Amino acid sequence: MKNFFIVLCILFITVSFAQAPDTLWTRTYGGPDFEGASSVHQTTDGGYIIGGGNEPFGMDTGDVYIVKTDSLGDTLWTRLHGNPNLQEWCTSIQQTTDGGYIVLVLTAIVDTSSIFFDDIVLMKLNALGDTVWVKTYGGNNEELAGSVQQTADGGYIVVAITNSFGAGEGDVFLIKTNSLGDTVWTRTYGGTGYDAASSVQQTTDGGYIIAGSTRSFSLDSGDVYVIKTASAGDTLWTRSYGGISWDWGNSVQQTTDGGYIIAGGSCSFNPTYNDDAYLIKTDSLGDTLWTRTYGGDSNDIAFSVIQLTDSGHLFVGNTYSYGAGEDDLWLVRIDTIGNILGTRTYGGTSQDGGVDIQKCTDGGYVVAGYTASFGGGFFDAWLLKIAPEPGIEEEKVEAVKYSNFGTTIFSGPLLLPEGKKCKVFDIMGRVVMLDRIKPGVYFIEVDGKITQKVVKVR
Repeated sequence: MKNFFIVLCILFITVSFAQAPDTLWTRTYGGPDFEGASSVHQTTDGGYIIGGGNEPFGMDTGDVYIVKTDSLGDTLWTRLHGNPNLQEWCTSIQQTTDGGYIVLVLTAIVDTSSIFFDDIVLMKLNALGDTVWVKTYGGNNEELAGSVQQTADGGYIVVAITNSFGAGEGDVFLIKTNSLGDTVWTRTYGGTGYDAASSVQQTTDGGYIIAGSTRSFSLDSGDVYVIKTASAGDTLWTRSYGGISWDWGNSVQQTTDGGYIIAGGSCSFNPTYNDDAYLIKTDSLGDTLWTRTYGGDSNDIAFSVIQLTDSGHLFVGNTYSYGAGEDDLWLVRIDTIGNILGTRTYGGTSQDGGVDIQKCTDGGYVVAGYTASFGGGFFDAWLLKIAPEPGIEEEKVEAVKYSNFGTTIFSGPLLLPEGKKCKVFDIMGRVVMLDRIKPGVYFIEVDGKITQKVVKVR
């Protein structure tokens, strides 16, 4: 059901369909019912493996939905895996070193009034998508799957949320397995409140970095929660980040400088308490180098982030503030200190969104998500291939309205709000002095936050 997918997004909480210059191709996958993608990984043959879920209309059960494509996104095969009595969804998928795939599955019992999350399921598939083995992990209460990664020793690391073990009403749950999925060790992290995680990555020192949210170690509604562990799961340090309201992390990646980039959402720094995309850059000890929020007048969120070759970053998420429909897939490129270099929205008049972004061997990027605007069904899984180092520019040009001016076209000097700290950037992200502004398109930053609007000056 649609509501089940919305719950998944919370947990990990204008262009036409014609391809934009930086988009090499887009594909949709699915039938007449509901399909969505939450994870994508490039395979060694140049194609892609996509993981998500399928749910027939009128059913309270659904299956893990997996699509293998070639390098152009054309389908080679699809597989459905599932228990007929459960709702199941792939939260994370990755090709393994033997050419098969590892799949992490969220399971739930769903009826018309409630969702009860069941055990975590880890599935190993062969190269054709057939099941090799299945393992379950959990206790007597609810567990919620986050992400999985194959580790350097050929085993797997899984992060999840557990209500069966640990110190509080919910705790971060880390599971290390061998190559057959047998448990090597488990660890829980958290306090007496609700603590959650959705992303894990093995770090260059053999340990792990985890991102999620914490209420145990927050003075407000909740903060971004980051945990660094040693190779056996022992805590090296923890950090929380946030403001006066709820903040959470959806994705974490180690960066080439040894630090970390975290992407998620924040209600703390928006005057209307709507969600903003929230990015945090730290050093190797988790100390903050910079934080930024991105968004407009409505709800916006970042789900996944990657580092670019120029040491900037590219994140994907959903936006209700910009674009053509109810919500749209949102791609934002930033520089090394979080300043926006460009944004782009993808979508139609209905609901569309991006959940995962990955680098490709050709220097480009692949984005997975869902669309109700395009495709053949109620919702379809959606894959977009983005050209290398995309020079993203904002397609939707709107007025930037301050008290000093109310139109985007100027014949005289550009006036900025008095009493505020302002900067002007060109579309390459370079700061422009006011006396150097020539006719063109610019971004305006007011008190440290880029408005996401574009100003034309003549």
